[in-house]
Amino acid sequence: MKEIMDAFGMKRSLVRMTHEIIERNKGVENVVLLGVKTRGATLANRVAQLIEQFEGVSVSVAAFDIRYWRDDIDTAGLDIPQLPIDIKDKVVVLIDDVLFKGRTARAAMDGIMHYGRAKAIQLAVLVDRGHRELPIRADVVGKNVPTAINEDVKVFLMEDDGQEGVYIITPSEE
Repeated sequence: MKEIMDAFGMKRSLVRMTHEIIERNKGVENVVLLGVKTRGATLANRVAQLIEQFEGVSVSVAAFDIRYWRDDIDTAGLDIPQLPIDIKDKVVVLIDDVLFKGRTARAAMDGIMHYGRAKAIQLAVLVDRGHRELPIRADVVGKNVPTAINEDVKVFLMEDDGQEGVYIITPSEE
């Protein structure tokens, strides 16, 4: 495993990403954060805390289970997940840990649209590793990491994994 971001680098990237979200939206008045389960949700909560720290405002934040809208798993028997926050006429900032082929982001956008018309949907990712299969681009990126198609990028977060860091894993290490 090759470490590409340690805990300090992740925090620095999240701080910068939070400032970009605030600047892009000229504040956070109509912004809601949706974190793709699991690590995207953890990152969304961290961004919400940073927004409160920087702006003195609490934004709505929720974890979003996008499995129902995936095109690569059998969704038979899955119930449509509930969305605990209102997105109508809001700027939805979709947060995930890694952007790869774009299919997770597409599924998340389908899910968001199921619940109504957002004013806008923005995508924020901690790591963009390239290799898109769909025409999807993140609006806010913590770090661009060129990878080989057969490598994997793994994000570890203290809340979910008991450790912190971003690593490239080669096939021989799996």
